[in-house]
Amino acid sequence: MPRAGWHVATVARTSRETPSAARLELDVDGWPGNAAGQHLDVRLTAEDGYTATRSYSIASSGDGSRVVLAVDELPDGEVSPFLVEAVRAGDMLEVHGPLGAFFVWRPETNGGAARPVQLIAGGSGVVPLFAMAQAHADADDPTPFRLLYAVRTPDDVYFADELAALAAARAPFRLDLVYSRRAPDGWPTPPGRITRGQLEAAAIPAADRPVVFVCGSTGFVEQVASWLIELGHDPRDIRTERFGGT
Repeated sequence: MPRAGWHVATVARTSRETPSAARLELDVDGWPGNAAGQHLDVRLTAEDGYTATRSYSIASSGDGSRVVLAVDELPDGEVSPFLVEAVRAGDMLEVHGPLGAFFVWRPETNGGAARPVQLIAGGSGVVPLFAMAQAHADADDPTPFRLLYAVRTPDDVYFADELAALAAARAPFRLDLVYSRRAPDGWPTPPGRITRGQLEAAAIPAADRPVVFVCGSTGFVEQVASWLIELGHDPRDIRTERFGGT
């Protein structure tokens, strides 16, 4: 794993990701690269010396110094409103990372397909899973990949264009979306929270022994992990990550 450390990041670009989230592209001086699924800490310091530090998943991976974040704004947060509403290109941030060694995925290096990978995301929990799917496609990796993504409305889908491109790429990747509040016109199922039946229908079966990555709010992750175990998945094959701070 690359060694974590504090770095100075220059904001290269910002854009709106969803109605409540922004995409930040950072050029990080001395960044050692990161694996898909890792995260970093962002530290903000006020003029009076007060500091606030929050963790954010990284939406990119590899050896380059460009790091991509997608930050969801929480109205009562200390850090996320500033990152979403106030940060502009040219601003500088303090970041610490890369962090995390368990919730990561790397392309196969032996040319053979490994155990299949099932990604399950709720809302902004898709960020580290998108990094895994993109790394999978970039490496033209033969490992079967699926992403089950639960989201409120079509407007709330993170990386919508990129996910569509990944589904059409050569690397084996399947995208399944579940909308809880509003579905696109003509969508085959009515909107509603994800159910055990939808999970069973869309996820790779336990008999295929997939490695499963689940990321989202605490309630979402705990419910999905419970259903996976009921469906026969080995708890040792389920890797979870819950939303961090604000």
